Amino acid sequence: MRVMIWCDMEGVAGISVWEQVNGGAPLYEEGRRLYTAEVNAAVRGCKRAGATEIVVVDGHGAGGPWNFKSLIPDQLESGASYVLGYSWARYVAPLEAGCDAALFVGAHAMAGTPDGNLCHTVSSQAWYNARINDTLVGESGILAAICGDFGCPCVFVSGDAATCREVRALVGEQVVEAQVKEALGRYSARHLPATDACALIEGRVYAALASRNWPKPLTFPPPVTFSVELATPDRSVDMMGKPGVEVVNPRLVVSRAETFWKAWDQFWYR
Repeated sequence: MRVMIWCDMEGVAGISVWEQVNGGAPLYEEGRRLYTAEVNAAVRGCKRAGATEIVVVDGHGAGGPWNFKSLIPDQLESGASYVLGYSWARYVAPLEAGCDAALFVGAHAMAGTPDGNLCHTVSSQAWYNARINDTLVGESGILAAICGDFGCPCVFVSGDAATCREVRALVGEQVVEAQVKEALGRYSARHLPATDACALIEGRVYAALASRNWPKPLTFPPPVTFSVELATPDRSVDMMGKPGVEVVNPRLVVSRAETFWKAWDQFWYR
């Protein structure tokens, strides 16, 4: 069984504010320790369930030299490989090779979620909303759709209550959840202690993989559109002239293709 773990920081228990997730901020090292511990717990759950290959992708853009390198290298659990420093949602080699299941650890709710701790979609400053066809999605939805186009289902998610609800509504009731906190506002939450959060994640990851009662891969009927509503007109400048991508108006960009992966590829990569 080959699994891929997509990781982020904002959904980790004990993390409530940007200062814990922004590289170089006073509380960032605290956030890194909490983040690394939850990812390690997920890896242990995968190993217990018999995973033969575990690929972990650090998907947290902490800024500067810390971008996608927030996991603490000398504290990582053995038995997995870790992708550090690779831009978000671009590393798909395990999916191309054939991956059985995807797991989301430390996930957060999409932009505008009233009860989402540190909610945002890709950029809290640049993006307001993102949609695949007519479905409003956050980062978990984008990742689940990328995985889905390679036939890989999302089987597990950890984060706050709003994130778990969001992923369940998108991929199906079979997804296994580990709710490690409940938001009391965008910058406050009721948290499990780190030890309890890690135990919950390890146990639920094991249960998700061992049961094999997985949701279907998330796919969308063609033709697929990926549209992003931007915060300000200047954000659309980089999208001008990309094949398959239309700047509909100064704050709306739409990418069209036969599959989501192609729509995402031409929007985000090229």
